[in-house]
Amino acid sequence: MKNKNFKFLTYFLLLFISLSLVTACSDDDSSEGTEQNDDDNNDDENEEEEIPVINFSSENLIFNDTEVGNSSLKNLVISGEYLTNEISLITSGDFLLSIDNENFSEEIILTPDEANNSITIKVKFTPSEFGEVSNTISVTSADFEEKTINLNGEGITVVSTIETFNSTRVAFGGGYNQTATETFNLPENPETVSNIKMFVKLRCPDVGCDEWDVYANVRVKDDASGEFFEMARYITPYWNDNSQLPRGFEFDVTDFKSLLTGSTELQIKTECWNDRGYLISVEFDYEYGEPDYPYYSIERVMAYNNSSIDGVPYGVSHNLDLDKSVTIPSNAQSTHLRTIISGWGHATPYDTGGRPCAEWCFRTHHININGTQTFEHYMGPMGCAQNPVSNQAPGNWAPDRAGWCPGMEVPTRIDVFSQNMAGSTFTYEYDYEDWVNDGANGDAYYATSTFVVVKSTTEISKPTVND
Repeated sequence: MKNKNFKFLTYFLLLFISLSLVTACSDDDSSEGTEQNDDDNNDDENEEEEIPVINFSSENLIFNDTEVGNSSLKNLVISGEYLTNEISLITSGDFLLSIDNENFSEEIILTPDEANNSITIKVKFTPSEFGEVSNTISVTSADFEEKTINLNGEGITVVSTIETFNSTRVAFGGGYNQTATETFNLPENPETVSNIKMFVKLRCPDVGCDEWDVYANVRVKDDASGEFFEMARYITPYWNDNSQLPRGFEFDVTDFKSLLTGSTELQIKTECWNDRGYLISVEFDYEYGEPDYPYYSIERVMAYNNSSIDGVPYGVSHNLDLDKSVTIPSNAQSTHLRTIISGWGHATPYDTGGRPCAEWCFRTHHININGTQTFEHYMGPMGCAQNPVSNQAPGNWAPDRAGWCPGMEVPTRIDVFSQNMAGSTFTYEYDYEDWVNDGANGDAYYATSTFVVVKSTTEISKPTVND
């Protein structure tokens, strides 16, 4: 009995010791696993915290409208974390980059420390031409995939306004003349000018305006020939001025930019036949930007336009020369004709509707080049009743004339040669539509001026015009 009890105790003790050893081993393994998991979790957290990150204050920079040749700036703030490699920023065209706002270039390099501590990049926009401009900044580094910043701006034209005649009185009698001539200093370097707009403002003197619609124009002196070239023509309103137009009549006179430079003689004329007349102001807007061609030259082809009745007689025989020979310079890259024409007189026979010539009769005239009808000028209705200069009562201003209206600009007719005319000589003829004046109601006239304009990327001489 004693032996059995002893064996049982011995067996129980051995079992207890075995279980204790197993439990201890399990605890050790579990502890080691826990420590390993903690280490793994710490490694994961460290890896997440050290992923390189770069941020931008904006991914789209939109610049203010900027005059061509001038500049505007925008700030681009860059901030990063855990960056370890250099960052390259590259742009091009009308945009440049700088760190110090003094030295600008198309590319800059940032150190990791600069980017990690946040840095402001100056982005400069200097438009070289007018219109919308788009580009990008490419941001690259070994730390991240390429990033793109969009850049957008618009170049606007630089405009310089030049005042010339200022409330100059033109009239007939009372110590006044129908014509005034003065010399003005106009901007230099016409090759940088993209457009020239001319504005003619009429105001009534204290005694009131001329009661009639009369022929009027603005001319510029060509120093080479001594002639005054007609830049623009208009018809005055009945009884009133053109103050309904904020800046008066508007004309594009860019074709004359080779003459509208430096010391320049200008002339204004109105065919007023009383001492009321008008107070006339003329100003020019010189627009600077990318011109179609930097160099222009212009020559008179024919000019029968000293007054409304010094034009070409219509419907009768005359001895005025309407045929010319024109030679174009060899470096001309663009050639066109510039014509102003308006009809006067109430000659008969009447057209349908009781329209006498040449103020009221609708006609189609042609320019023949080398004997072929090439360009067409339709002298038709222009919607006189819709003229914004509408305060012309009791004048007969609303009915349609043939190609002009009282209180309105006379159209400038531009005819561009589609083929290259460089170095060529061609014949020119102004061919008025056939019609015969019966002599029963006076004469008819077409005041007509035509100029030939050439353009080039290199300095260019005037065309040659021979009778």
